[in-house]
Amino acid sequence: MSNPSRRVLVVEDDPVINQAVSDRLEVEGYEVLRAADGPSAVAAFVEHAPDVVVLDVMLPGFDGLEVCRRIQAERPVPVLMLTARADEADVLVGLGVGADDYLTKPFRMRELVARVSALLRRVERASEIAGRRALELGDVRVDAAARRVWCGDAEVKLTPTEFDLLVCLAASPGTVVTREKLMSQVWGWVGASGTRTVDSHVKGLRAKIGADRIRTVHGVGYAFEIGSAS
Repeated sequence: MSNPSRRVLVVEDDPVINQAVSDRLEVEGYEVLRAADGPSAVAAFVEHAPDVVVLDVMLPGFDGLEVCRRIQAERPVPVLMLTARADEADVLVGLGVGADDYLTKPFRMRELVARVSALLRRVERASEIAGRRALELGDVRVDAAARRVWCGDAEVKLTPTEFDLLVCLAASPGTVVTREKLMSQVWGWVGASGTRTVDSHVKGLRAKIGADRIRTVHGVGYAFEIGSAS
């Protein structure tokens, strides 16, 4: 059972899915708040300060992407997005506005619960990352305590997950880190089913810090490379 003090906001306009997800999370020991549209989701977030948000993309009022933008501007929080489409472009947009992970419908309740739990464990590890020393890797500087990154003289704005992913890769430059290890260390999620999440976040990170700074080892994982971006 999870810590009952942990509060989850479930945002889903389909009443059957909303009820099923909420019931399962309550069985697992979470306190659950529910919303069925964009405006009520943001209002519930502001009023009740949940620890994690399970957020459908397609919502009335305004969509889940806009909800994610607004709540992340209010206060950083882990977000698990639910989407009916696995299109890479859609996924990257969701990750770009601050979502940490995503599940494609239909999904297994057991996997949803596991990912919510993993996101909460990642929050608990944030202080550990903050305690790491600053990194200077070629023209890339990473201030772990302040959670800030520079490429040359320009500061790069990363999402919380992109930052944690960069820190994990940059901790051992040139060393290949498997997708499974990245899932475990960044997301706290063990299992090959989540490796597409890693690939999507790496693509977003490359777009911000330069594609050649992260080397792909096909079928294995990724490595941070010291050098100038092309």
